[in-house]
Parts: sequence; C-alpha cells; structure tokens
Amino acid sequence: MPNILCIETATQVCSVALITDKKIIALKESKEANSHSKFVTLMIDEMLRENNLEFSDLDAIAISKGPGSYTGLRIGVSTAKGFCYALDIPLISVGTLHSMALGASKIISDINNDNNVLLCPMIDARRMEVYSALYDINGNEVRKVMAEIIDENSFDEILKTKKMFFFGDGAEKCKIVLGQKNNVEFLDDFFPSSQYMLEVVNFKFNKSDFEDVAYFEPFYLKDFIAGKPRVKGLY
Repeated sequence: MPNILCIETATQVCSVALITDKKIIALKESKEANSHSKFVTLMIDEMLRENNLEFSDLDAIAISKGPGSYTGLRIGVSTAKGFCYALDIPLISVGTLHSMALGASKIISDINNDNNVLLCPMIDARRMEVYSALYDINGNEVRKVMAEIIDENSFDEILKTKKMFFFGDGAEKCKIVLGQKNNVEFLDDFFPSSQYMLEVVNFKFNKSDFEDVAYFEPFYLKDFIAGKPRVKGLY
C-alpha cells in the first residue's frame, strides 16, 4: 500500500495531496498569492499528522514539473528533491498542463455529450502570452506544450470542426479575444491541483518511471527574465 505525496506549485495555487493505495485520501490547498514557501511544507506536515503518517512512511514524491511560475516551480521542485534525498525515495514528475487536462476531462464529460472536443489548459505567461497544449477528452496530447500569444485569429481552423474548452488562469485573460467565437467554452475558476496528478502518478509508480533526483530540473519552457529593480531617483 504505497503512500505518495503530490506537490503542485506551478501557478498561484499551492496544493498538496496524499495518495494511499492508489487513491487520494487527503488534499490541502491555498490560493493566496506568493504563498508557496510559506505554506507548502506546513501543509505537508499537517496532512501527514492528520493521517497518522510519518515522513518515513512515504514511498515516493510526485511533483508538477511545469510549465508555470518560475518561482513556484523552483520552490516545489526544491521541496520535493529535498524530501527524496532525505528519505531516499524516488521522484515522479507530471506535466502541469497534462494533469490539468485530466482533471478537466472529468468535469467536461459530465456536461458535454460530444466527444469531438479538444481541451486547452492555459497558464498565464504575462501579457497575452500563455503556456498551452491541446488534449482530447481522454487527456491524450494532440498538440505539444508551447508558449503562444493569443489574438483574434487563434484556433480559427480548429474551431471550424471542433468545440474547444479553455481553462486555467491563462484562459481567464483570453476571454476578451476568444469568448465571442463559435464552439468556444470556458471552465471558470479552474486551477492546477495536486489531486489531478493521480492517474499519471499511479501509472509511473507502477512502471518505476522515476526522475534522477540529482539532475532533475523543472520544465520552464521559457528562460527566466528578471526585471530591473527600481531605485528611487533613477529612471
């Protein structure tokens, strides 16, 4: 009966879940902005104690690998790797957009009878750029992950023949250019969650598909660009 800790910090949501015997038995989340370093280890500690588990009872750590927030990903991956080193247990990685698609597919299947749809999870990448990918209703990748700028012509060819569901914090800001198109639907208030990692984590654990803890890095997709600090009196 493996116990696997799942950590999701790719966006503003800080989310941790506990898998026991291939099922989610506990979930803790915070949507407070910039709170990953404040909450992630506290939520993990509380969750284990509430379920009468010690850190030594964990069999693996799973991390949402990105793309997403540079800072959030660094905090999540550093936390996961630290636990793996200390406990000598394997590390599992899950694509953030993939887990979002798997979570959304269950919701969409309940409200939509047409399987001729595509799912488009989006993560905010500033301005009108998003990290996105396309998946079918079963969560299979149709188009690879990329960073793209959304405008009034985006997805026009696809929308001629398929309905598309958009979700995630990147989709929220794209409503102004996508919201009036035919065959477009939005899932509001949908964010990445560690609970959506369940299917991939169970599959990878059973296959012993683990990361090299020493060399694993988040999937940033784009290089980090730090803004210049503003100094009073200088422009």
